Amino acid sequence: MPEFHRIAQCFATVIGFVMVHTGMSLAHGEPSPVHYDVSFASSDNHYVDVTATLPSAGANQTFMMPVWTPGSYLVRDYSRHIDSVTALDDAGELLPVKKVSKNRWQVSNEKEHAITLKYRVYCRELSVRTNFVDRDFAVLNGAALFLTTDESLDSEHIVHLNLPERWKQSVTSLERRVTDGPNVFVATNYDELVDSPIVVGNPRLHPFQCGAVQHYLVNIGGDGLWDGERAAADVARIVQTHQEMWGSVPYQSYYFLNVIAESGGGLEHDNSTLMLTSRWTYRDPKRYRSWLGLVSHEFFHTWNVRRLRPRALVKYRYGAENYFRELWVAEGVTSYYDDLALVRAGISKPDEYLKDLTKQIERLQNTEGRLRQSLADSSYDSWIKFYRPNENSSNTTISYYNKGAIVAFLLDMEIRRLTDNKRSLDDVMQKLYESFALKDGYTNQDVMETVNGIVKSDWESWFENAIHSTEELDYQPALNWLGLEFARDARLRAEKTKSADSQETETKAAELDQVWIGMKTQWSEGRLTVSSVVENGPAARAGINPEDEIIAVNNFRVNAQQEDLFKPFLKDKTADVLISRRGALRAITTELEIRSMDQWKLKIRDDVSDAQKASFSAWLHQDIQSESSNQDKQ
Repeated sequence: MPEFHRIAQCFATVIGFVMVHTGMSLAHGEPSPVHYDVSFASSDNHYVDVTATLPSAGANQTFMMPVWTPGSYLVRDYSRHIDSVTALDDAGELLPVKKVSKNRWQVSNEKEHAITLKYRVYCRELSVRTNFVDRDFAVLNGAALFLTTDESLDSEHIVHLNLPERWKQSVTSLERRVTDGPNVFVATNYDELVDSPIVVGNPRLHPFQCGAVQHYLVNIGGDGLWDGERAAADVARIVQTHQEMWGSVPYQSYYFLNVIAESGGGLEHDNSTLMLTSRWTYRDPKRYRSWLGLVSHEFFHTWNVRRLRPRALVKYRYGAENYFRELWVAEGVTSYYDDLALVRAGISKPDEYLKDLTKQIERLQNTEGRLRQSLADSSYDSWIKFYRPNENSSNTTISYYNKGAIVAFLLDMEIRRLTDNKRSLDDVMQKLYESFALKDGYTNQDVMETVNGIVKSDWESWFENAIHSTEELDYQPALNWLGLEFARDARLRAEKTKSADSQETETKAAELDQVWIGMKTQWSEGRLTVSSVVENGPAARAGINPEDEIIAVNNFRVNAQQEDLFKPFLKDKTADVLISRRGALRAITTELEIRSMDQWKLKIRDDVSDAQKASFSAWLHQDIQSESSNQDKQ
């Protein structure tokens, strides 16, 4: 061997020794990658076996798993699904492993060589945040599957999937390393690994192009009940609408991972979204439109949340909660735009959108918690309250999705009103993206200042009332701008023109109303039980409790066919309710109240002006006349 080659070989040996023992690679002094080998040999029993090879990080090396996943703000303690963890050195010798916290394991590694971990994960929770594996398919989420070290967070993480013969393909937004095989993927760092769900099995891919970028609708399941090509065409219309609104395409390709497995939910990612749905969804127009709304919601997050982030989410802390008060922007604004995009894309009609907006307003205004919890506090308390509701939650909390969407609507209309439709919330979101995306993130103050930069006005008091207080929202300016009104208001006004007797007016108006005592009930196994009681409502004042069984009303036995237990007794003003509480019978008298069935139902005014029609059309990108004619037919 020539002298030059002997020197080069010795040099390479030394460099290799340094790399193994220091965890560094040759390229720019970067850490060596983390390798995962994933086996589905026990998929029938819902297990995945993982072998992870990590560079050395000292004599006592600690491995960790996240306790939550970005996009779902609840500590879920994924490590509870891990069986035993074993560690080996580079010679195959077992190393001592000690669990030092709920999501961390420490390995004693005196020789400071690279370590191989072997562990099993039980995968039987079918959600967009967890892992599910059975004979038919697999859904893998990085936070719930892959152990790593704090020192390796910025390293490449390479995943090799060993597919059984019955499965033909794995799909993810991760870069596919084809030189190493068809099912080898690489993440540039651990954040990208966590952000890239993987579906495995026999999916059907339906590609389409938008914004000169390739997109894929990836269907797993469906039993032949889904028309993938038509669904992909509808998804493409949503994609185009959002791309046009944001004015950018910040990804090189995008995957809609649609798992059709009799479940539900969606979770956003940088270059993909993972969704769960039913085989029956496609053939039910109402459910299919709801699924398209989910597509729209998750895809809007491509900009809002994934790249335009609240400051607290710029750098994730995987081991604990990441508290912030801007979740109403991240989720509420997104919830406003999801159905709005459907009507702008021509998928929904204006009257359908007004029904959706009506439901949002009804939900908020019938939630007593709106008077107890502000929108900012709802955002902050997501980690401990939103995902863990109880029978009293509606009395003390609100949804940042729900109120956030309504506040976004009101903010949009106020901007449009003050600028005579020259500016809108679209402009605000674009400016926020330009100023804060992929940078230091934004705060509520930044949002307010951005709005003020677009429309000079007293936004401080507006934001204080809408975001930071529990004051009732003022809908009237927005309704006046669009030529809308609440149906009950229109009904009362019509009755007043017929009668000067205000009592007679209220009586006639109440004909379409319902009896209300402030409680929700549910039938189960032949028993009618109280599921929740509205604070300060008639049932609460009478002393009815959650979990009480309703046996009779005014000495008449209740049954499952009764739609309204109390309507027959409205004239009596009260009703005697026989309940069973922990097996003991008790008679309770409750007052009966009337609540309007259409108090929050939005409708177009009969006297809508041309200016209001123009504002409506500028908002929905559709003509108000078609909506007016539809209402006349109903």
